[in-house]
Parts: sequence; structure tokens; C-alpha cells
Amino acid sequence: MIWCRFQSGGAVSFGVVEDDKIKEVSGSPFGRWDYTGRTFAVGDVALDVPVIPGNFYAIGSNYASHVEERGKVRGTGAKYYDVPRVGYRANSALIPHGHSIMKPRGSGEQFQYEGELVAVIGRKARNVTPEEARACIFGWTIGNDVTERDWQKNDPTNLRGKNSDTFKPMGPWIVTGIDPKDMRTTVVLNGEKLHDFATGNMLFDAGQVISAISQTNTLHPGDVVWLGTDELPVNIKPGDTLDITITGIGTLSNSVVAE
Repeated sequence: MIWCRFQSGGAVSFGVVEDDKIKEVSGSPFGRWDYTGRTFAVGDVALDVPVIPGNFYAIGSNYASHVEERGKVRGTGAKYYDVPRVGYRANSALIPHGHSIMKPRGSGEQFQYEGELVAVIGRKARNVTPEEARACIFGWTIGNDVTERDWQKNDPTNLRGKNSDTFKPMGPWIVTGIDPKDMRTTVVLNGEKLHDFATGNMLFDAGQVISAISQTNTLHPGDVVWLGTDELPVNIKPGDTLDITITGIGTLSNSVVAE
């Protein structure tokens, strides 16, 4: 099943995507819902962020190649962690598919993307095992973890480096009933494919990450957990367009503009 949030006539609703149509629903996929009887063409509405999470988590250093390549750039060598290294992100940074990433005034050249699989939580989770955590996943979407590397290095809270306005594109929708083991992630910049990796080849899978979070923090339906990226991203600049595609989900596309 494919779930979206969309805007039509000034109202925001959830809907079920079937072919090129959206069947509007009342309520939410995380609670009670029903079809309203109204149908829209996908091209006639504006897709919104597929969920506004109550809590927004993200793991770093979750693919071996990314750890190794980032270690070379920093001159520190690869640093692997024994447990998932999870941070928190700001909802104010979220934008949907098709909206523009804004490169802030004063930001440096090391302005980069990270194409990520996102787990969307469907059940309350506290003190769960990895197996129990996997059963708490409602579905999957795509995230682009935009980062200003100089700010990330010098700001230990990641307030600017990871959480500036527009730094977290997410979408285009949520897909249920698929498995990361069957997915590949590709990143295309201005029509040129830069990355193509096995999405499920993580150091810590979604169940392990969610389980680790749940030992201290309760996860609720609608929360999201971003699961990291592989390989080494390149710098992006105003005028660029990024297309992040994950098998079984679709493509998250955003352009870059200057503030």
C-alpha cells in the first residue's frame, strides 16, 4: 500500500495512491481512517511531507563504505561504533518532494546530500527487542540528510549543520509491505548517477536501531527513523537537482537554490 499526504484546495489530507490516482481518506493511517469517496490525479495535487513526526531520529555511520570514506576525508581513519549512534532532527527542516533545498547565506562549499531509507513507526515501542522493533515498522519512505560539513564539524549540537530550514527533504510517500533486503538506493545529480548501493547493507538494521532507541525513548506511531547513507557524497550548489531513488518506494527529487 502507498500512503501520501497531499494538498488540494488549501486542505491537507492523507490518501492512498493507486496507479496515477490518489484516493482521499479521512483520519490517518496511524489510527482510524476511511475513504471519503474523493479521488484526485497525482499530477493535480501538491504532495506534502508524507508524515509530520512526533519524534525524528537519525543514525550516522551506518554503512561501512561511508564510514571508511568519511574517515579518509577527516584524516582520522574509519571509526566504527558498537551500538547505533542516533541523533535527533528538527521537524522545521522537513520539506516535501519537489520543494527546493535552500543553501544558506554564509554556508561553505562542503554542502552535501545523503540519500537515506526512512522507517516510519506504526506501533508504540518501548524496551523492544530488534525482532519486536521490526514488527513496529509501518512502512518506508526516502530522506535526504542535507549537511553543511563545516558547520557540522564546529557545531556539536548539529543545530545548523543538520537542522537548518529545508535540510531534510522526505517523501514522496510511505510504502508498506516491502523489505530493505530487496532495495537498492541510487543518487543522481543533474542527470548523472553518482551512487548505487544495496540499501539493506547496513551495519545496524532498522530493527536494531529502533530497539536501541526504545531502551530510553518511547517511539510512537508516526515517528520516523532515518537509517544512514553509503558511499561518499559530493558537494552540491544552487542550480543542482538531486534524485534519490529507492527500489519499491520511488524517487525523491529536490533542487538547490541560494538563500
